[in-house]
Amino acid sequence: MAEVLVLVDHADGRLRKATAELLTLARRLGEPSAVHVGPGAEKAQVTLAKYGAHKVYVVDDADTAAYLVAPQAEILAALVEKVAPAAVLVPSNAAGKEIAARLSIKTGSGLITDAVDVRAGDDGIETTQSVFAGSYSVTSTVTAGTPIVAVKPNSAPIEASPAAGVIETVTVPISDTAKAARVTDSRPKQATGRPELTEAAIVVSGGRGTGGDFGPVEAFADSLGAAVGASRAAVDAGWYPHSSQVGQTGKQVSPQLYVAVGISGAIQHRAGMQTSKTIVAVNKDEEAPIFELVDFGVVGDLFSVLPQATEDVKKRKG
Repeated sequence: MAEVLVLVDHADGRLRKATAELLTLARRLGEPSAVHVGPGAEKAQVTLAKYGAHKVYVVDDADTAAYLVAPQAEILAALVEKVAPAAVLVPSNAAGKEIAARLSIKTGSGLITDAVDVRAGDDGIETTQSVFAGSYSVTSTVTAGTPIVAVKPNSAPIEASPAAGVIETVTVPISDTAKAARVTDSRPKQATGRPELTEAAIVVSGGRGTGGDFGPVEAFADSLGAAVGASRAAVDAGWYPHSSQVGQTGKQVSPQLYVAVGISGAIQHRAGMQTSKTIVAVNKDEEAPIFELVDFGVVGDLFSVLPQATEDVKKRKG
């Protein structure tokens, strides 16, 4: 059975949820092998093995930590040449997509980004993507080289499947070209107590209708254990950080539940959340475009609706 390389997504000594999802998907295609670049592989080994990694390729030296995404692309290219994998799966975030693009050029392979499903097909590996701002779903197949697929977080339920997780240290010389962009400083993200926006199973987002008061949105999100997002209008107005923007020019999310509060539903915002499994909207304008998209809609003032919903959630949780 051919190996399937999975780029491990980790930061600050912890594995991100997307890694377990990628390993789960990789088992559909072949034998998963994790690629851990940077420190912390020994600590991550148990979790990687739990979700199906038969091998853990480890590259940990100063060059991988001191520079941006180019070294990771060179490491993956070297492993593609070494093991001839059935596919390479990476997380579909900003860094992952750049690594995948560089890898595609280095190996002469086809690349698919923002996939929401991956499976073995009659003509090779097939993927499903949401395109044209989420208006259509398409099936795509790589026809050249090793399939490289960037998969959106929350695209697959995590399933444990214990494997050996044998660590194999790999040495890959990093070229001078890959060292063109050096990391000069890094700071840990300030903890909010809420899940990461792109990884959260539930996201509650506020828009122009909040008038800048995100208090009810945050209270409702906290009652659900959800992440908090914002529309571009809210972010541009300075009401919420740009790092929380959901939309075509912000972050793309695909949670199990997405709650849009005071958001009209312009195409720019819909492009960032339309693949959510269940969508709920609260808006006092019954003609708001967001209602064309939702599974459940509430026509009402968010400052009245959300506090009631928050109290009800807390009561049901005991």
